Amino acid sequence: MKRTRILLLAVATLAAACFARPVTAEEHGHDTARLQLVEATVSQLRHAMKTGLITPEQLVRMYRARIDAYDKTGPRVNAFLYVNPNAEAQARALAGQLEGEHSRPLYGIPILLKDNVDTADMPTTAGSVALAGSIPPDDAFITRKLRQAGAIILGKATLTEFANFIAVGMPTGYSSLGGFGLNPYDPRVLLGDGRPVLQTGGSSSGPGIGVNANLVTLAVGTETSGSILSPASANGVVGIKPTLGLVSRDGIIPITADQDTAGPIARTVTDAALLLGVLAGYDPSDPATAACLTPGHCFSDYTLFLDKKALKGARIAVATPIPSNRGAIMNAAIEVLRVLGAHVELLPSPFLVQPGSCVSYPPPAGCSTVLMYGQKHDLNAYLAATPGAPRRTLAEIVAFNRAYKPPMKYGQAIFEAAQQLDVTPGSADTLRYQADLAEDRARSRGALDAVFKGLDGVKGTADDFDAILSSANNFAGAPAKAGYPSITVPGGFVPPAPPIENPFPSGVTFSGPAFSEPALIGFAYAFEQATLFRLPPASTPPLPTDSISRP
Repeated sequence: MKRTRILLLAVATLAAACFARPVTAEEHGHDTARLQLVEATVSQLRHAMKTGLITPEQLVRMYRARIDAYDKTGPRVNAFLYVNPNAEAQARALAGQLEGEHSRPLYGIPILLKDNVDTADMPTTAGSVALAGSIPPDDAFITRKLRQAGAIILGKATLTEFANFIAVGMPTGYSSLGGFGLNPYDPRVLLGDGRPVLQTGGSSSGPGIGVNANLVTLAVGTETSGSILSPASANGVVGIKPTLGLVSRDGIIPITADQDTAGPIARTVTDAALLLGVLAGYDPSDPATAACLTPGHCFSDYTLFLDKKALKGARIAVATPIPSNRGAIMNAAIEVLRVLGAHVELLPSPFLVQPGSCVSYPPPAGCSTVLMYGQKHDLNAYLAATPGAPRRTLAEIVAFNRAYKPPMKYGQAIFEAAQQLDVTPGSADTLRYQADLAEDRARSRGALDAVFKGLDGVKGTADDFDAILSSANNFAGAPAKAGYPSITVPGGFVPPAPPIENPFPSGVTFSGPAFSEPALIGFAYAFEQATLFRLPPASTPPLPTDSISRP
């Protein structure tokens, strides 16, 4: 144990020199007379509201002060595309309505939604100038669930435009409507096109930035392939990409229903697990969630699976090759897992490479048309169900973007290609898509299940692996195609190299079979509690208004 503690201390020392971690209420027990907003957890905030230290309206005002100080001024991290002007009034309406823990687990808690999740009282634009001002006819299913749980939707988050499937070479965190988001660990821009020195990760960049900078308690991102894991890792926070079918896709601007899912972004595994329990569940309008009707697939409370001893006896495989610039972090993580009682093995050969996504028309052989086909078919379906949308088809968006001045900074090559696909039943493009989808699922699930079943290939025997450990979002593709879950948790800091000036975070990620969220949350929690790598960025420090004390 001593060797591991020394190793972890060495990994964290460089970061600690640049980032100061405030003492939390958790480290002193709940203090009924004082609250520090920076790094505050859901439990701490709920306790402060229960004891009368603050009201939901005061909490919204405290976060608004931080947004005013840091989002469009100061370091200009640009997490918010739209701040809810009615958030204070909605929080005020909650006063006196506090119910039990299970009926309203997010009572008064401010949440940031990626701006592809529908809100009937705010625009939903996917970061596109073509959809500026688009008001959905109603809330997304998960938005309704959040409100029913007592959450306050503080605003809509910036993102990589159309979930980073519109242009080739677009930096993460950029959209034509919102501009660039900045990573709070180094919120500077490069000369030239204004892109950040340090990537934000994407496409759920704004949710990652907002949670990291303590501009909000929790956030909801979406992922098709890496879009929750990437910004969570880059921002030193926790992200859960759920099993496809655990969370409803209703009312979310899509890439493709075949892979899309929403999921939590939070500063702790506990808070991410709590949020997942609110998001998960059966939605009659989304047939994929029928899986939640099977007992043991979906839960309303994932905090039940938080277990510091979850890794004891667990069998963890490590995806190879390990990225060379993350070798120290991954080696330290492996050592931690072993000290915590896990059996860890590096996969003997590189994981089976998955086909990349086609981004041109006609689609060449050897790539998958699943995302490009879904981008036209499913986006058209979403727009058709959104009477308030200023553009009603992908073709109209493409035409608008062509005429837009100044020209789109990174173009729209993927949209141009997707628009040429024939998505009518029985067409050659539809048949190609169906074959590619079957191939994607067969290859990804086959390769992943081969690991989970162990060398003997038989499920339920002693050589099975419970999860696959990987670096950040480097292994996102296979679980995304398979529809399997992943959770990323802070894994340490990478030493800076010019032009980056500060150490920056990188996550370690656990992936498992379908509906294995309980096990993955346990593993991530055990790792988090043993390491506590989360450090808030220095660019968004506590404000005088962040602290409340009772005389």
